[in-house]
Amino acid sequence: MHELGLINYVVDEVSKIAEEQNVKKIHSVTLQFGEVSGIVTSYLHDYWKWYTKKFPLFEGAELFTEEIPAVTWCDDCKITYSTVEYGKTCPHCGSGNTWLLRGNEMMIKDVVVEDVTEGSEGKLDAQGEYTPQ
Repeated sequence: MHELGLINYVVDEVSKIAEEQNVKKIHSVTLQFGEVSGIVTSYLHDYWKWYTKKFPLFEGAELFTEEIPAVTWCDDCKITYSTVEYGKTCPHCGSGNTWLLRGNEMMIKDVVVEDVTEGSEGKLDAQGEYTPQ
């Protein structure tokens, strides 16, 4: 059920950025999350629809998700491999001296907004930088 907490966090962060940039309308938000993050995509979408109804800024806004493949690093042979396929044991050398390099993270990739000054669309990236489209 941590998906609801994630949606709450995303709405708070996007709202802050939108306020800083004087954005009045969010069209969509794209989230990236790791393959082994434990996030259930269908829950994210359900919570998004339910939670964003409370905020006029997000009225009708869509949520898009992208999965980041999980990759593990082997300290012994210095090679990466697919975490989901092979788990903790390195398929190259058989070592268990491994660690997750990526695949457990969650980040806001971008936000498509209405450009208040021009009435057209643009994107806000994770740093809050605006790019007209």
